[in-house]
Amino acid sequence: MNFAYLGHLPHTDPLHGYLQHEILPQVGGASGNPELRVFQSACSRNVYLYEEKHSGARLIGKFYPAHHDPSGQALETGQTEFNNLIFLRSIGFAHAPHYVVRPLGFNASLGGLLVMEYLDGDVLGAVINDAIFLGRRDRLFRKLTALAWFLATLHGRTAKDWPVTFSDPCAYMGRLITSLTVTRGLGGGLAAELYALREAWRSQGIMWEDRAVLVHGDVTPSNFLFGRGQNVMAIDLERMQWADRVFDLGRLCGELKHFFCQGMGDPAAAEPFIGHFLWEYCCHLPDRERAFAAITRRVPFYLGITLLRIARNSWIAPDYRWRLVQEAKQTLRALP
Repeated sequence: MNFAYLGHLPHTDPLHGYLQHEILPQVGGASGNPELRVFQSACSRNVYLYEEKHSGARLIGKFYPAHHDPSGQALETGQTEFNNLIFLRSIGFAHAPHYVVRPLGFNASLGGLLVMEYLDGDVLGAVINDAIFLGRRDRLFRKLTALAWFLATLHGRTAKDWPVTFSDPCAYMGRLITSLTVTRGLGGGLAAELYALREAWRSQGIMWEDRAVLVHGDVTPSNFLFGRGQNVMAIDLERMQWADRVFDLGRLCGELKHFFCQGMGDPAAAEPFIGHFLWEYCCHLPDRERAFAAITRRVPFYLGITLLRIARNSWIAPDYRWRLVQEAKQTLRALP
């Protein structure tokens, strides 16, 4: 992760006292009068790294500022993520090879601050870029194998008896189309075509048939880190929810396609890695071939909406945005 140095946290700041007395003792970084260096994440203005000068102890602080959300939902989301992390660690994700970041505290009065341990590892995004630009393809295959195992374990341990509710992903797709139309200038004809494809997917019985599992909810290349061997570390669990397991799988497949499209100009270059990831995931299910057939029939929907999700971002160049939208449309046409 990339962080920019901002300076030292003043001793008079209430945050300093909270970190000194409530948090640092949990990581062995307590000292008589800690000096805390502050760094801001390059990816999010609400995520900070705090480093104690003398002990070297590091903490991650993630803010959910209420003034950005007068409804109070931001604070609820911060508390929810704290609870999600506690829960996942309680069901076996507190040790390698499957590890969820350790939460150290949540303080609503300090801007909705969630404090977590600092994890040291290689971010998935860097592993993908190394495969594209440095030819380290074998390493990406190995790390996708490890991630497939992690996600299969998460889904398997939390699977329930009730079926998925596919109406929720359909509603999410509608919000993506609206966002692209209102803020990015998506034309009415293309929007209508995407809505029609959504309804065609809604009518497919296979999209309603699997059992609900807890999904990570934001399987993006910045939310997973790798240690040695098969060790996988997960962060950013605020969007964990009950859903189809393919919600997670399709999100990662869409991210892979985006990385290869942007880096090589060829979204098809991601296909060997997508196929490998899905096949490795299915090896952890009772009937690998049957599971693979069912999952790959559902993946195009979740892959397609992931491309739409990426396309709506403000940092995406206009020409590339419409390429992603066209790629999403072609993907969504692959109805089961």
